[in-house]
Amino acid sequence: MAHDYVIVGAGSAGCVLADRLSEDPDTSVLLLEAGGPDTSDFIHMPLGYSALFRTDKDWDYMTGFEPQCNNRRVYLPRGRMLGGSSSLNMMVYMRGNRVDYDEWRDLGCAGWGWSDLLPYFIRSEDNERGADAYHGVGGPLRVSEGRSRNPVAAAFVEAGANYGLPVNDDFNGDHQDGVGWYQVTQRDGLRGSTAATYLREAAGRPNLEVATRVQVLRILFDGTRAVGVAAVRDGVPVEYRTAGEVLLCAGGYNSPQLLMLSGIGRGAELAALSIPPVAEVPGVGLNLQDHPIAGASYLSEQSDSLFGAMTEENLARFMSEGQGPLTSNGVEAGGFLRTRADLDEPDIQMHFIPAVFQEEGLVPGTAHGFTIGGNVTKAVSRGYVTVVSPDPTGKPHIVHNYYAEPEDMRSQVAGLRMCLEIARTAPLADWKGAPVLEPESDSDADLEAYVRANAQTTYHPVGTCKMGVDELAVVDPELRVRGVEGLRVVDASVMPTIPRGNTNAPVIAVAEKAADILRGRAALSAEALAAAGA
Repeated sequence: MAHDYVIVGAGSAGCVLADRLSEDPDTSVLLLEAGGPDTSDFIHMPLGYSALFRTDKDWDYMTGFEPQCNNRRVYLPRGRMLGGSSSLNMMVYMRGNRVDYDEWRDLGCAGWGWSDLLPYFIRSEDNERGADAYHGVGGPLRVSEGRSRNPVAAAFVEAGANYGLPVNDDFNGDHQDGVGWYQVTQRDGLRGSTAATYLREAAGRPNLEVATRVQVLRILFDGTRAVGVAAVRDGVPVEYRTAGEVLLCAGGYNSPQLLMLSGIGRGAELAALSIPPVAEVPGVGLNLQDHPIAGASYLSEQSDSLFGAMTEENLARFMSEGQGPLTSNGVEAGGFLRTRADLDEPDIQMHFIPAVFQEEGLVPGTAHGFTIGGNVTKAVSRGYVTVVSPDPTGKPHIVHNYYAEPEDMRSQVAGLRMCLEIARTAPLADWKGAPVLEPESDSDADLEAYVRANAQTTYHPVGTCKMGVDELAVVDPELRVRGVEGLRVVDASVMPTIPRGNTNAPVIAVAEKAADILRGRAALSAEALAAAGA
């Protein structure tokens, strides 16, 4: 059977498309996921996310040797299950700054400015705070207040205010600056991934088929028209055909990899790997961006943190009430700050974890404590993703080039210094004990050396199939891949520049808008949204 749409990847974007496209009963949709179903208890228990690292639910990628980070390799977890990384992430609900999307528009992406995307953010939401000019109710995506509210996280918010930062009750409102509690993609204390929300909403529709444990190897073409995909399912080669379009939703690393494996990219590089060329699209895999982060961890003599949270009492409370520390998303609080007075928007996002976070989250803490750090919100350094083997089961080669541009290091050093100063500000200072990991001093030299030795990812890869109109654009503003027909990319890889903030909500908004484009519907406006009662 040939479906109208074959969607590759059941992550943050793929589940949205599967739901929205299958709303039309006359449209046949096939959703393919390389991983399995989202049945693990550690997926739905918010604090269980790190138990999924390096399991079969994680693509378990690493960067290449990062040249500006002492040639270290950085761990890059990515969700490999229904829900994708929305089933693995820290659930922070963050949209980014309005200027980020106006930048997209000004780069040639007509229809992708802030006023264009805000209605899609609102339509996606079911925010427990209720509806207002910035938020919606009744959408599939559950957005809630965090239920853990750890006392040391509260001390961070108060310390930030005492340091001189404003308290911000809504980072997704009219401004970002300040400190406060993060809203999360949860409901009733459970993770609200796109599988648990959008895909569950579509469950049972006869025109939607979901196939798990299907690893797509390449896109099939008839000339330059995409007609399906070749894959393996449980070790058996299979093909899936489409009468309409292939929608690539495999994320910032895997979408460019699949394009290259399918013959779309820089022809000379593909020829060297004996990959038959289909279309010369030189920008595939370039323009990789992320939010690099550096922070410090401290022990605490006080017993209020997430250490030791997995007790029978807390588990019973979580299961019966959806309350307690097991509902924590890890990054319970944070904020946005500007490291220089001349900046128009924040250049650092702070992350506060009421636990010792070490070894990239791969090693559990051994005592009570906390972690405070900041990421560069608008890194100007660019990396790349490429293939180094014609074997489609091989992992992509990923180099982020963190801090290749001095501007990024300047922001990172200044932001780290401010985080350290907040850690020494009351009342957080009262919780601060011996350091587990911190710089030798506050000097620029020591802070920079510390960053190079310890920086990691905030798990936000974007930009590798960028949307636009220039020579390195991979997709046009309708998300169609250049040089071919019947193929679009819908995920974080199409973002021409990275938003200031966590990227899950922006990916969902991109997919919401893409669904309207595919269905031939007029772009959603604020007026139309209000008329629909959202």
